[in-house]
Amino acid sequence: MNLHDRARSIIATNLALQPGETLLVVTDSPTREVGELFYEAACAAEHNALILQMPEGRVAGEEPPAAVAAAMKAADVALCPTAKSITHTNARIAAAAAGTRVVTMPGVTMDMLREGAACADYAQVERLTHKLTERLTRAQTARIEKDGHVLELSLAGRDGVASPGVYREPGASGNFPSGEAYIAPLEDAANGSVVIDGSMVGIGTLASPLVATIEHGRLVRVEGGDENGPYADRLAMLFERPENGTIAELGIGTNEAAKLCGIILEDEKLYGTVHVAFGTNTSFGGTTKAACHLDGIILHPTLYLDNELVIKEGTFV
Repeated sequence: MNLHDRARSIIATNLALQPGETLLVVTDSPTREVGELFYEAACAAEHNALILQMPEGRVAGEEPPAAVAAAMKAADVALCPTAKSITHTNARIAAAAAGTRVVTMPGVTMDMLREGAACADYAQVERLTHKLTERLTRAQTARIEKDGHVLELSLAGRDGVASPGVYREPGASGNFPSGEAYIAPLEDAANGSVVIDGSMVGIGTLASPLVATIEHGRLVRVEGGDENGPYADRLAMLFERPENGTIAELGIGTNEAAKLCGIILEDEKLYGTVHVAFGTNTSFGGTTKAACHLDGIILHPTLYLDNELVIKEGTFV
């Protein structure tokens, strides 16, 4: 399938764009080529389509300009291939609340549309994602184990969120490519340490493991580094403000076609992986609004929900 046909298939299947609906493509300079691909594919299929380019954001989770936020609310579907994520922003929340189907593609590249998570069997991804989302909603506690490190989290009173990569209903929102079930843990109840060894926003693919220590929900220490220096130096934003380093997310990857590439959009969807994030989580049931939302991927983890084994060293039980 060539890229133009791939884009048309995604518009029809994953965005479920209907005749008479308006598609708004929000992009920026680094991802403009992807944005134009979807805009041109929508126009070729005789859909109502608009494209809007905004300045590149500084960090993941930064709010887009007010004019962009307003345009998102006015569209039936907002497709957002941008260099920095706007998934966890007030703009995305407001647009979804207004009924817009918001599909974000932070860091997406043309190559990511040729293979990997974008080419998955999304009926299968959708089934597993919803099953695990229900399990997260029922769970009171979670425990991540790897290489002798243990991180315990409280999920009490929080609902899981599905990002299945298929968005049909008004107000549905999530990533594409996708495949994850995630939840906002209680912000003051995470304790322990965790090995992040896949990739990390702000760094990319990790050549050596990063160890994060968390006390009462707050990141207190980052250890490890590579030829480019200590990881803590590149993650300094997490320590600039208390809320930036607050535990924000526990996620489970459900896309068997996803590949580790250093771009968190795809990496966090890796089948059988777990990820944690720090910073903003108000967009999916949490209470923290920070200046960022930074995810880290844990390869081959062991995960317990309510002391029930769910993943053993990267394999679903």
